[in-house]
Amino acid sequence: MIHFDISNKKKELQELEKETLEERFWQDIKKSTQILTKIKSKKTIINIYKKLEKDIINFEELIKLLQIDYDEDTSKEVINNINKLEAEIDKLELTTLLSGKYDYNNAILTIHPGAGGTESQDWAEMLYRMYTRWAIKNNYEVKELDYLEGEEAGLKSVTFEIIGENAYGYLKGEKGIHRLVRISPFDSGGRRHTSFASVEILPEITEDIDITINPDDLRVDTYRASGAGGQHINKTSSAVRITHIPTNIVVSCQSERSQIQNRETAMKMLKSKLLDLKEKEQKEKIEDLKGEQKDIAWGSQIRSYVFCPYTMVKDHRTNFEIGNVESVMNGEIDDFIKSYLNFCIHKK
Repeated sequence: MIHFDISNKKKELQELEKETLEERFWQDIKKSTQILTKIKSKKTIINIYKKLEKDIINFEELIKLLQIDYDEDTSKEVINNINKLEAEIDKLELTTLLSGKYDYNNAILTIHPGAGGTESQDWAEMLYRMYTRWAIKNNYEVKELDYLEGEEAGLKSVTFEIIGENAYGYLKGEKGIHRLVRISPFDSGGRRHTSFASVEILPEITEDIDITINPDDLRVDTYRASGAGGQHINKTSSAVRITHIPTNIVVSCQSERSQIQNRETAMKMLKSKLLDLKEKEQKEKIEDLKGEQKDIAWGSQIRSYVFCPYTMVKDHRTNFEIGNVESVMNGEIDDFIKSYLNFCIHKK
């Protein structure tokens, strides 16, 4: 566990804590909030490391005892706990790879199908399910913000938020075009189809990030939520659509019960998009946010998911691939996240 460089993180924590003792610390709320966020993040890593270090020592002692006096039940318990420990170590290693300005924030995801009608719309919903499964497995909260159903199956668009520490940092590498190859269940001839969907990922904007919006630049429309029923329907006209007139950016939210709540959430989404635009205009760390926009079509994909004639998921940026496509679709994407974050570090 030496590669975690925990001693350096302790030094960084001490330096940050020194800053909080300065007289003028609270005069700049934006800066002080950023420092406190960094302190919390580093403390979390250090505490997890200490716990894992303690667990490893305990397991080593247990293994020594088993070598002297073997017990089958205890042995099985130790193996199960070691497997859990390995998963926790992998997660800690993943956390140490995060260093972006907004990595700590919640993530707002939007998925759009490419050309291809029902087939692409179904693929977009499969991706929505994949990210939802990943979030639940990692103890994140998923909040659907806007959902437009497909005509026959799938979805025309979905915007949802994954809420929890480092959600954006883990998922930022998922932005881009995702390609599916499979025998289409919507083709009576059983032919193989290629479909595309785009995934946009933005950090939720926190109060310490200054984005000023002139109310006169906004057009706010209210409407009744669309959908055939079930979880995606809202029976009152409380859904809100906000258009930022100077940039023509449009955001929608229909997840809350009241117009006021939906408007607040939509404004958060708008701020995230405006921050993304601002970063691009300044040409500073463009790839850390929404990334370069490409057509949702062949040749622009970041990852391919192949169900036929063989099974494979391959990331075209890192060349990392997995043969078990079903596990990936069930939310097992940590290896892709890790390979992308490592790839970014080595590119620097």
